[in-house]
Amino acid sequence: MNNYRLTVAGLGPGDAGLMTRETWTRIEQAEQIVLRTHIHPSAEALDTAHIDYESYDGLYEKTADFETLYAAIVTDLCTRVRTGNLLYLVPGSPHVAERTVQLLRTAAEEEAISLEILPGMSFLDPLFAAVGIDPVNGLSILDALNEEQVSAPLRQDCIFTQVYSRAIASDLKLLLMEHLSDMQEVYYLHHLSLPDQEVRRIPLFELDRQDNMDHLTTIFVPYSPFF
Repeated sequence: MNNYRLTVAGLGPGDAGLMTRETWTRIEQAEQIVLRTHIHPSAEALDTAHIDYESYDGLYEKTADFETLYAAIVTDLCTRVRTGNLLYLVPGSPHVAERTVQLLRTAAEEEAISLEILPGMSFLDPLFAAVGIDPVNGLSILDALNEEQVSAPLRQDCIFTQVYSRAIASDLKLLLMEHLSDMQEVYYLHHLSLPDQEVRRIPLFELDRQDNMDHLTTIFVPYSPFF
């Protein structure tokens, strides 16, 4: 058995300046670095600093679904850490909506791997600022790809993640329209914390008519008890 450590840290919500100082220090000191994906604005900071890293982007094209992908990533991480200390970087915060980290907790315990998960800023803080809400009043964070969750009636303000294509937005819109008016106002949130940030209020029926959706697009639906 070795004493190598697997450390998980977050790249922040987008702007590299929102990455924590602790995370950047670990990046500078790391023996080996793997990113879940380099398709994230903060990855450019690593390139600018000439920091070597690998990513799992190639696996996205080889696996049939996300759960299989995430399981493959965890298996590879558990193998890699047996050869030396390893820093695994994920978008946002490791503690918010990061399935690989959830799986890593279980795998590390089962395989006696030393695991450290650093705190970090997620997309939620810029979102709260953009729409002017305080989550203490109640908030749900839902995966737009989870039909069972999305199809349930809204009981409070809701954030929908994974709205990275018009096809997903269309499915989300139709499910929400089962309980909400097609004129219900929703927030289209794109590239939060970045220079091209967009915060637009649109009626629900226009949700899938936006032409710039990507992995940094989120939808916020304020709770309305009137529909």
